[in-house]
Amino acid sequence: MEPTPEQSPHHAYPDHWEADVVLRDGGTARIRPITTDDAERLVSFYEQVSDESKYYRFFAPYPRLSDRDVHRFTHHDYVDRVGLAVTIGGEFIGTVRYDRINEQGRPASAPADEAEVAFLVQDAHQGRGVASALLEHIAAVARERGIRRFAAEVLPANNKMIKVFRDGGYTQRRSFEDGSVHLTLDLEPTEESLAVQRGREQRAEARSVQRLLAPGSVAVIGTGRTPGGVGRTVLRNLLAAGYTGRTYAVNRAFDEGLATLDGVPAHRSLGEIDEQVDLAVIAVPAHRVPEAVADCGEHGVQGLVVLSAGYAERGAEGRELQRELVRQARSYGMRIIGPNAFGIINTAESVRLNASLAPESPARGRIGLFTQSGAIGIALLSGLHRRGAGLSSFISAGNRADVSGNDFLQYSFEDPDTDVALLYLESLGNPRKFNRLARRTAAVKPVVVVKGARHSGSTPPGHAVPVSRIPDATVSALMRQAGVIRVDTVTEMVDAGLLLAGQPLPAGPRVAILGNSESLGLLTYDACLAEGLRPRPPIDLTTAASPQDFRDALAEALADGTCDAVIVTAIPWVGENGEAETGDGQVLAAALHKAVAGGSAKPVAVVHVEIGGLAEALAAASSTAAPRPRTVTPAADRPQAATPRSTGPARSTAPATPTAPAPAPGPAPGADQAAPEAATGPGRIPAYPAAERAVRALAEAVKYAQWRRQAAVPGKIPEFLDDTIDEPGAAALIEAQLATAPDPRGRPLTHDEARELLGRYGIAVRPTLPAPDPEAAVAAAARLGYPVALKTTAPHLRHRADLGGVRLDIADEEALRRAYGELTDLLGKPAELLPVVQAMAPRGVDTVVRASIDAAAGAVLSFGLAGAPSELLGDTAHRLVPATDRDAAELIRSIRAAPVLFGWRGSAPVDTAALEELLLRLSRLVDDHPEVVSVALEPVVVAPHGLTVLGASVRLAPPPARNDLGPRRLPNY
Repeated sequence: MEPTPEQSPHHAYPDHWEADVVLRDGGTARIRPITTDDAERLVSFYEQVSDESKYYRFFAPYPRLSDRDVHRFTHHDYVDRVGLAVTIGGEFIGTVRYDRINEQGRPASAPADEAEVAFLVQDAHQGRGVASALLEHIAAVARERGIRRFAAEVLPANNKMIKVFRDGGYTQRRSFEDGSVHLTLDLEPTEESLAVQRGREQRAEARSVQRLLAPGSVAVIGTGRTPGGVGRTVLRNLLAAGYTGRTYAVNRAFDEGLATLDGVPAHRSLGEIDEQVDLAVIAVPAHRVPEAVADCGEHGVQGLVVLSAGYAERGAEGRELQRELVRQARSYGMRIIGPNAFGIINTAESVRLNASLAPESPARGRIGLFTQSGAIGIALLSGLHRRGAGLSSFISAGNRADVSGNDFLQYSFEDPDTDVALLYLESLGNPRKFNRLARRTAAVKPVVVVKGARHSGSTPPGHAVPVSRIPDATVSALMRQAGVIRVDTVTEMVDAGLLLAGQPLPAGPRVAILGNSESLGLLTYDACLAEGLRPRPPIDLTTAASPQDFRDALAEALADGTCDAVIVTAIPWVGENGEAETGDGQVLAAALHKAVAGGSAKPVAVVHVEIGGLAEALAAASSTAAPRPRTVTPAADRPQAATPRSTGPARSTAPATPTAPAPAPGPAPGADQAAPEAATGPGRIPAYPAAERAVRALAEAVKYAQWRRQAAVPGKIPEFLDDTIDEPGAAALIEAQLATAPDPRGRPLTHDEARELLGRYGIAVRPTLPAPDPEAAVAAAARLGYPVALKTTAPHLRHRADLGGVRLDIADEEALRRAYGELTDLLGKPAELLPVVQAMAPRGVDTVVRASIDAAAGAVLSFGLAGAPSELLGDTAHRLVPATDRDAAELIRSIRAAPVLFGWRGSAPVDTAALEELLLRLSRLVDDHPEVVSVALEPVVVAPHGLTVLGASVRLAPPPARNDLGPRRLPNY
């Protein structure tokens, strides 16, 4: 909205205060400043408020607003007097206002830093979290305008409003004066207020997805009159899945006399439907979508799945249409999946929803699946179906204009029917938030991610999101830090998902391998070593092994305390006539199921070659018990084997017949039956057609289980840092240095400026002295003391010892003059080389430590060995800032060249404790001062005792705006 002439031109309309928010019940609303154009809306709103609520607001009967009241409540200067409104469908449902006051409680201007605040919410919308959202936003506005405290007078009987203030998490003081409760809130965010805000955000966003996945009724808008077409296909799939709610077919082209279509009521518009419609699936051409959305909004639809294409994937014009679609839907309080979506599925027995283009609803399972690509969604559904796997929910978000992977994580976190969350992502709209949500979700259930468009350097068509400039390797490292299982392909995603959903987490990397093929066992053994696991020598049961032999061997391995997981390898038996017997899969599966029937705490995976029916039979549940809790038991606490290992299983020339066959997979779900459980629950053993696939999935489970164990005891930032850090002094330096920068993009610091700033955080940089000529070099060496180093600082030669720009261990003046002459003869004039002299550091390992701020991902701390390992091979590790002591320890140990630091090939181990402290200090500097947008310490020579920072470069700039702080708001792309 634009400011009107009555408003002060000095304080223009603050459009950055506008925000879409998700309310407690999952609906959306818009928060915006109140303007002079809102007089009629305000009066209409007030008329719908009950007398009791008016009394609580004004402390007296107040049936209507006077003209003076209306003028006062709609005219603001957006500094000392601010009003915000929550709107749905363009109409007010709640308001908040603050007025700046002085110590006597009278109207004031800055520098007064206190304001009186008051709320009013329509009774019909109370309990939806409207006032809580308004408090977050008005507090942020107040802080922006220099207000530090809110004062509020509340009647003692107004318990709802008192609770809003009490539960906000802000530091507050309360007193009882003149018959009312006087509250004072300090507006500085606290850990508690941030936790409250994020908790509300999680519950609201999860509820918004839940409303989409579990609607009480569905209308398919654009259902064709003849078979075929998108709308008619979705209607058919809804009916075939046995959807438990009410279904309607809607098309404005229906004949007036048409009452039903495919057995469901047919209507020309939503207005003809007498009952509430919760979810609308829109399958009309893009130019007709606005009309359909308006129809939905005016008739109380809660959410939309827009299958229509023709939006951001078509370019700039389509992107604007997409933005307008989101604005229109949110104005009515609706969330959108799509546009250009494939649809959604919920296999819960109470819902059985297939509002998608998938012709067959997957079986019921415990895997949740989110994808930004319809084609990948089809491939994943097909792959899971072939493996006998089932899903709890499925969302294919298409252009992902609204509901995103972050929303899916919010939902998966608390969904009791989901044990594993799988996500195929092509873009991350809010990487900071994704990392935060993924870390929290991964602490209770696995999150497996495939990231598409990793190397294109651009956003996929249709995804109007900020682009992060950090390399994909860094993105992967940050995901790992958050506990995300990052895999490269959708096949690997399915492989990992099946293991994680059906088996317990391993307590360690020790793997037992058993099977009837020595060669397949050796392939599995080699694959385990390649993935960093610790396999035991394979147990060869020989090709004559019977299913009973497999059962006995597996039971023995599961009882053995020296292994943490078991991989069973199997090839077809060879019959008496010399031909392979491939039809005994169910027999073997039954034997393996019996071996694990006791509720083993170890994961089991099967690698098989052409055994008919084995994968399907293993996918069948062997128990109807509730899913096991995902605990990780240390190997030391595991039960030991009761008896020593036998010399081998009994041999048999033919498979033995088990007493009870494994149950066969259930039929596909239909309209008159419940969807069957599938291969993602307790007792289901995942099967793989290749050893490396099973081992890779197991290796991911091992790493994830280790992360879970470590995450249970979070790292800390050592307190000793506080005693050696001068945060105010650093802030003053930064402010002064930025004040001298005419470029709004900031400026690099000089060597001495960088040394001074880093020194405030206990990071000592070895000084250098300029050497513009040989005499200056000799004088510098005399001042620093021999031995010294002579090196160039020209940008094209910096850190390029391979080009001869660095001369080390210069012991005396004669050697220094000779080195100076050689340097200038080889590389150029001193004015071009900018040579400097520096005292030699103790010998050690050259490393590089960096920190940088990415506008999308946040501050990132990086570490590697200097030179070829990091520059040529990309052997660099990364962690998000702020880093803990555990992060610092993991950072230096996670590079491939880490053995060099710990005494590789007989060398002396270096002082890794000093290196970890340096990483923590740099992390603290960047976290405390976001104006420090880039730091490079290179090289950092780490000796057996201590370290030396030989070079440092620092860049300051105004900090990039953060999209993960401040009040809750939905993104607007």
